[in-house]
Amino acid sequence: MKTLLTLLMTLALCVSVAAQADKGERSKMGGSISDQERITREARHELVMLPYYSVFDNLAYKVEGNTLTLLGQVSRPSLKNDAENSVKKIEGVDRVVNNIEVLPTSPNDDRIRREEYRAIYGDATLSRYSWGAVPPIHIIVNNGHVTLEGVVDNEADKNVAGIRAKGVPSVFSVTNNLRVENEKEK
Repeated sequence: MKTLLTLLMTLALCVSVAAQADKGERSKMGGSISDQERITREARHELVMLPYYSVFDNLAYKVEGNTLTLLGQVSRPSLKNDAENSVKKIEGVDRVVNNIEVLPTSPNDDRIRREEYRAIYGDATLSRYSWGAVPPIHIIVNNGHVTLEGVVDNEADKNVAGIRAKGVPSVFSVTNNLRVENEKEK
């Protein structure tokens, strides 16, 4: 009985040492896949929960090891700082690179944003996308140039959004970067 107990304690100690060694190796390599997945989930949550994040902003990010890089465009300078501060506190993130572009303030761009919103979300086909807290079609306006970012259900919705966006007066160009959800890769 005593030898069985000694054997079990030795086995438990070996498992503990092996787990610590594995954890050390993962941290040297920049974290495990599951750490990156957790950071990715938490970063998405933190960014979506920002109080001034709207349909006129496009926030994206990428996780490489323990470095989180912020990307996209925002219409308010404070949102760039808020985004950085919100992801800095995520466990496992050692460094944040903030490459978010702050869009120039312009009364004309603000007018175009309002008209684009009405044109896209006022359309009977696309109105269902406006129901969420942060609608999935983001309207980015930069000096009269419009870019649509986000995700739609099908190719028809993507095309309708592009057509509606191009119908707004005083717009120099429209780039439709909408992605189709569940689109089969060819």
